Amino acid sequence: MLGVVATQMPAMAQGESTSAPVPLTLLTWSLLASAISLLMPIGFIFIGVAGLDRERAWGAALSGVAAMGLAALAYWAVGFALHFGGIGLLYMRPELRMLVWEWTPLPPDWGIGWGVAGLSGWFLAGREVTSLVYALFLSQAPWLFTVALLPVMALRGRAPALATMIIALTIGGFVYPLAGNWVHGGGWLAALGHNLTLGHGFIDVGGAGVVHLLAASFGLVALIVWVPRRKRLNAAQLPVDYQPLLTVAGSLFVLAGAVGWLWSNPLHVEAVGEVGMMRGSVNILLSTTAGALVPLLYTWFVAGDSHPTLAARGLVAGAVAGLAAAPFMQPMPALLIGLLAGATTPFLTYAIDHLARLDDATGLVATAGVPAITGLMLAGIFADGVSGVGWQATGVDVYLGVAGQGVSGLFVASGFQPDFPGQLQAQLIGIAALLVWGIATGALICVPLGLLFWGLHRSEQREDEPGAPLQEVAHRPAPEAEPSLPERRRAFPSFPSEP
Repeated sequence: MLGVVATQMPAMAQGESTSAPVPLTLLTWSLLASAISLLMPIGFIFIGVAGLDRERAWGAALSGVAAMGLAALAYWAVGFALHFGGIGLLYMRPELRMLVWEWTPLPPDWGIGWGVAGLSGWFLAGREVTSLVYALFLSQAPWLFTVALLPVMALRGRAPALATMIIALTIGGFVYPLAGNWVHGGGWLAALGHNLTLGHGFIDVGGAGVVHLLAASFGLVALIVWVPRRKRLNAAQLPVDYQPLLTVAGSLFVLAGAVGWLWSNPLHVEAVGEVGMMRGSVNILLSTTAGALVPLLYTWFVAGDSHPTLAARGLVAGAVAGLAAAPFMQPMPALLIGLLAGATTPFLTYAIDHLARLDDATGLVATAGVPAITGLMLAGIFADGVSGVGWQATGVDVYLGVAGQGVSGLFVASGFQPDFPGQLQAQLIGIAALLVWGIATGALICVPLGLLFWGLHRSEQREDEPGAPLQEVAHRPAPEAEPSLPERRRAFPSFPSEP
């Protein structure tokens, strides 16, 4: 029964709140952090195209830029409303009085907070749009760019350009905003704490799940739909690194943008406090740098020389894993999580490219999927309770009988009570939900697009073929193989290093 169509809080809509206005320094920090975090998608583009031949790299880079633009337009028009249309019900601030409508399919006796989609803030229009609302939109721009460009870049050269642009539009306007609402917009995953007493609800501070796991699961389906038929590669062959300087530059951009990425959302900055903010910044740097160490040493050991592409993928994997719960754990667990995430990248790359033969040249699944799951799961074990008091409206004054206890897992600081297995259960539910959502939307969008463009291609082939008697068809010579990409006429000027 679709009992509750929308929820509104009239008192808050009239601004009846005791919350103070957002400090100018906080908004200034949010603006600066949002600008710095734009280095992350730039770094992902550099690392992604570095593993492609030069002809394909042109198209992948341009398709990534186009995907960011289309996703931003869709997010501005409808995505932001679906994402944050009910955020004012979770953070009761007068600046969020226009964002107090949330749709839920469950009746009220199931409890509050089972929202699945926001219903206000369309086109960012109206007199009530405040500086905090604009700050929320800006904070999501790098996240949105990343979740849109990763699958699109992975599909370049195998899916039609029009299909990838449709994918970017749907991700920006529908796929990412709804998942973001569940996790950060006051939706049902965030409410698992006070609805089902599962910890503080699903914890994903830096978008490890809602950005990277979603992009990886969606992209995996897309890679399967448009899979190339290629021979099995040599098992000893490492990924080709056509442009190592781009790999190194992309790694540095990811490292520099990681801190800004984590703290661009002003609501999160207020919620974790100074200790959580500083500790989270240290932890994300530790996990990011640690992620590059294992692939560096592994490739040096097995091949006699360190491989820049695998090292860069390990760095990204460490960053993705660390983003899940960086403010809520000690530095040592953050370092171990980065090492573990980085260690998975060589083996995942081998499994995807050599065993599954999906030809994931950009490393989407290896760097974004399993590392995100690793970081999200271990957040339910290593969160120590020091930071995150009242996170997602859970345990505002007292939690588990202890005043001042924040997000907690199994191994907590002295004086706090372990929250196990409740927090881990919330993490597992969130991981499963995002995986199912990414796979389901990937199938619903990519399979029809694949069939449509395959049918159009077959129709064009029939129109181009001249009529021939049936007896001549059997003796018709096989068509010549299509020239490889480097043999085709270039659509762009050559690199300066080329003749």
